Amino acid sequence: MKKVLVTGADGFIGSHLTEHLIRAGYSVRAFVLYNSFNSWGWLDQCGPDVRGQFEVFAGDIRDPHGVRKAMEGCDLVLHLAALIAIPYSYHSPDTYVDTNIKGTLNVVQAARDLGVAKVVHTSTSEVYGTARYVPIDEAHPLQGQSPYSATKIGSDQIALSFYNAFDTPVSVIRPFNTYGPRQSARAIIPTVITQIANGKRKLKLGALHPTRDFNFVQDTVRGFLAVAESSRSIGEVINIGSNFEVSIGETVRMIAETMGVEIEIETEAVRLRPEKSEVDRLWANNAKALELTGWAPEYAGREGMKRGLAETAVWFSNPENLRMYKSDTYVI
Repeated sequence: MKKVLVTGADGFIGSHLTEHLIRAGYSVRAFVLYNSFNSWGWLDQCGPDVRGQFEVFAGDIRDPHGVRKAMEGCDLVLHLAALIAIPYSYHSPDTYVDTNIKGTLNVVQAARDLGVAKVVHTSTSEVYGTARYVPIDEAHPLQGQSPYSATKIGSDQIALSFYNAFDTPVSVIRPFNTYGPRQSARAIIPTVITQIANGKRKLKLGALHPTRDFNFVQDTVRGFLAVAESSRSIGEVINIGSNFEVSIGETVRMIAETMGVEIEIETEAVRLRPEKSEVDRLWANNAKALELTGWAPEYAGREGMKRGLAETAVWFSNPENLRMYKSDTYVI
C-alpha cells in the first residue's frame, strides 16, 4: 500500500481523487488549507465508505516547512493545490504567484530532498489559450491570457525544471474543463444547474460562443491515477480530455434539456472576460494519455457528456447540496 499525499484534497477534484485513491487501496494523507473552523472542505462531505480512512494535514501550500512536513513518509505526491478562479486572478494576481508558482516550488523542492518516488503536478488547459490548431496536443504553444494561466504556465515549468535539472520524477497532468458534483459555482455548468434548480428560467450568463472540452470528474480522477501509476509518464506533459468540442451555448441547452426546462439567457457584462483574455476554443487531443498510460474517457462524446450532466444535475438538485450554493450571486 503506497502512501500518497494529495495537496488540495479539500477541493472539487481533490476530494473526488482522495475517495478514488482510497477505494483503489492507497493510503492517503490529505493536505487541506488550514482554517480556524477546522473545515476539510469537500472532504467533510465524502462518501461514508471512505470517511475516517484518510489522514488529514492542515497547512498552507505557500509554506515550505509545512509542505515538507506533510510529505514525510509519502511515496507519491499528487499536487492539486492552487488558486484557479480566472476572474479573481484579474484583481489579486499576487496571490496566484505565491500559491501556484511558489507552492509548486515548495512541492518539488521537498520531493527532491526527501527522495519521493513521484510527483504528479496539475496543470490546466488554460495554459494553451485560444487554440491555434485543433485538437490541441501537448506541443501546442503556451499562451498566458490571464494572470491565472500565466502562473500555471510558470508552475508547470518549475515542476519540469526539477525533472530536467535534478532528475526529480515529475509528471505533468493537464486536465481540460472538469465538471461534476461539488464543483464551484464560478464554473459554467454549476452556474446553469443551480439557477435552474432554484426555479429560475431566465439565466444570467457570460459569453456563449467559446468552445470547451468538458471532462467528467470521474474520468479526470482516473486520469490522475493512470498517470501516477505509469512509469512512462515521468518527464511528460499529458492531456486529460474527452476529445469532444462543444460551445458554452450548446452546453447550456444540453443542461436545460437534461433538466426538462425551457430557458432564456441574459448576458451579464460582469461575467464577460476582457476580450483578449477570453479563451475562445479548447479541444483536447488525448492520444498521448492513451499511448503512455492506457487512459481513455468513459464519458466521451455527446452521449457521454449527457450522462455526466445528468449525474451532475441530480447531485446539485438535492436540496442539501443546493443550499450550499448562492445562485443569486455571481461567484468570481
